Amino acid sequence: MASDHDVAYASAVSLLDLYRQRAMSPVEAIRLILDRLDGLQPKINAFCVVDRDGALDAAHESERRWLRGEAVGWLDGVPVTIKDLMLMRGFPTLRGSHLVDRDQDWLEDSPATARLREAGAVILGKTTTPEFGWKALGDSPLTGITRNPWDLSRTPGGSSAGAAAACAAGIGPLHLGSDGAGSIRIPCAFSGVFGLKPSFGRVPAYPPSPMGHLSHVGPIARTVADAALMLTVLSGADHRDPYALPPEDRNYFDGLDGGIRGWRVAYSPTLGYATVDPEISAAAAEAGRRFEDLGAVVDEVDAIFSSPREALLTLWAASAARVVVGFPAERRMLLDPGLAAIVAEGERIRAVDYVAADFARATLGQQMAAFHQKYDLLLTPMMPIPALPVGQDLNDPATERHWIDWSPFSYPFNLTRQPAAGIPCGLTSNGLPIGLQIVGPLYADDRVLRAARAFETTQPERRPPLAP
Repeated sequence: MASDHDVAYASAVSLLDLYRQRAMSPVEAIRLILDRLDGLQPKINAFCVVDRDGALDAAHESERRWLRGEAVGWLDGVPVTIKDLMLMRGFPTLRGSHLVDRDQDWLEDSPATARLREAGAVILGKTTTPEFGWKALGDSPLTGITRNPWDLSRTPGGSSAGAAAACAAGIGPLHLGSDGAGSIRIPCAFSGVFGLKPSFGRVPAYPPSPMGHLSHVGPIARTVADAALMLTVLSGADHRDPYALPPEDRNYFDGLDGGIRGWRVAYSPTLGYATVDPEISAAAAEAGRRFEDLGAVVDEVDAIFSSPREALLTLWAASAARVVVGFPAERRMLLDPGLAAIVAEGERIRAVDYVAADFARATLGQQMAAFHQKYDLLLTPMMPIPALPVGQDLNDPATERHWIDWSPFSYPFNLTRQPAAGIPCGLTSNGLPIGLQIVGPLYADDRVLRAARAFETTQPERRPPLAP
């Protein structure tokens, strides 16, 4: 029997190979992963729901299918988790908030959850998120603090906090996240794993996010191949999302190892306006040189566009205000104080200012479309700072008002709806992960994955010093 450690860091691709060869059963794998979850959950608090009985039942069903040679889909028997902003039938979706009423009929899966079930995936449970996914940190009034497996005194980032923490800790290979201003890529950078924010609409979403066109659903995994496999499943059609892209019969696994020789790549160390920690700046620059080693032509560029901070804040604050519409004032007293402050800002925004912010979003999209006429990809540091200490919302309170101020590289590409990935590229001298961002033209998700896979081959495997 394989050890807990072997299974903990096995990829989805390798688990499927083991099932196919009958070298391991899904039941064996799920039991070992659940044991690891039990051992690590008290330390990292990555889960708000663990569906032990459901996972074991699904694993037994998968085992019977594999024994009959009748695997149902791309992920039959592979453990996955669902971020608690997305519906999972049979369990409440509380979104990290005391405001959500548990007493509802929780009978529906979100499109992404439904596609994972149809592909035979085994759902372990739901992962933690800050309240309504409002910030890039890993705490909420409902579930408390989620901690970083690399250093328990640090945040894993957010809002896909539990997903990234569980992934880094070896609690399953595949995790469903969402990204409204960096909420997949930020925790991946802080937690040392891979995540992709696909092009907007690539993965259907329902119910609609209050963050509107800012919010993307996508995979978090430890390997690019696993994320490509997961995206193949997640991008299946669903009639409930009127903004979903037309369905494609595409396997994102195909062509993944094609390399990037001859590609034109831009590397921007600051986007012209960000201040970056020196260790992170050095690691990201070294990552750019690895792209040259892989055969790409890399140009260093400075400013590409002006900071879209004000446009993002206008859209974000208005969306936050929309989240709590209908809740009486006495219930709002239960909100995370930071979220309550953003809501108050959002309630003061005029319609004409909201439209101006949306126009700025369109202008930024046009600028990036023109930029990609010359460049196949854009590289930047993913985060300018390492993971913050838990309980600390700002990196530099003297110069920052919002968490957005310490994540200058993430949110522009929510505004533009482009695919963007975060991939590990090193560790700080204190042993905290550093991430690189890879941005592709709108709808070129396959290009981003292929580049990420090429870069991944230059990197050692890194695991946090954490054991149950």
